[in-house]
Amino acid sequence: MRVVACAVLFAGLASTGIARAQGSAESSSRPIAQTRAQSAASIAGSLHQDKYDNPHFGFSYKVPFGWVDRTSEMQDNDSDADHPATDPAKAQVLLGVFERPPVAIGESINSTVVIAAESISSYPGLKTAVDYFDPLEEVVTAKGFKVVNQPYEFPVGGKQLAREDFSQERGKLTLHQSTLVVLSKGYVLSFTYIAGSDDEVDELIEGLSFSSVSRPTGSHSQTPPAASKK
Repeated sequence: MRVVACAVLFAGLASTGIARAQGSAESSSRPIAQTRAQSAASIAGSLHQDKYDNPHFGFSYKVPFGWVDRTSEMQDNDSDADHPATDPAKAQVLLGVFERPPVAIGESINSTVVIAAESISSYPGLKTAVDYFDPLEEVVTAKGFKVVNQPYEFPVGGKQLAREDFSQERGKLTLHQSTLVVLSKGYVLSFTYIAGSDDEVDELIEGLSFSSVSRPTGSHSQTPPAASKK
């Protein structure tokens, strides 16, 4: 299954968190500070003391303190006998972290960050990061999300990514989702952020950084275009 269909939907479905009673974390939940051993040749990167580093793609992510790491479970959910998640040639969830365990009931949106890598060859005809939003929109809108902002350029440091914003009403709450995409080394890298407000999403995005790159000529505003809905 493509990451666009599994990782994003897993995050969206697991982040409802709108039951009336506040639940407690499962005793089996692993602290985010736990280091995941990774092969040196893998594209997976590593998580240590709340910081995820991926030297292969040249980026890092600072995970909010106390969040729960569910990367392994998401990788297992995305793998099968023919497409193991540990095969770097296949779609792979690189990082999947949650403000609280996905099964923990709460009265607020369970903020989520999912980072995934997917072979460009999985999408014939895909030439730019923006092209990836066509299948992404198909998946998320089928689950009731609305497009808030069509794809636009979004700089992270000196790196230009493509971004699209979505929302979905969940009872009295609104789930906000933003996905950032960049093409790198034959892969589509997608960074999906889910939270209870646009401001919270932007705060989560601030944890992402790339290795030093030259800033392109000309500047691009981080301000999205006027909100639009399909």
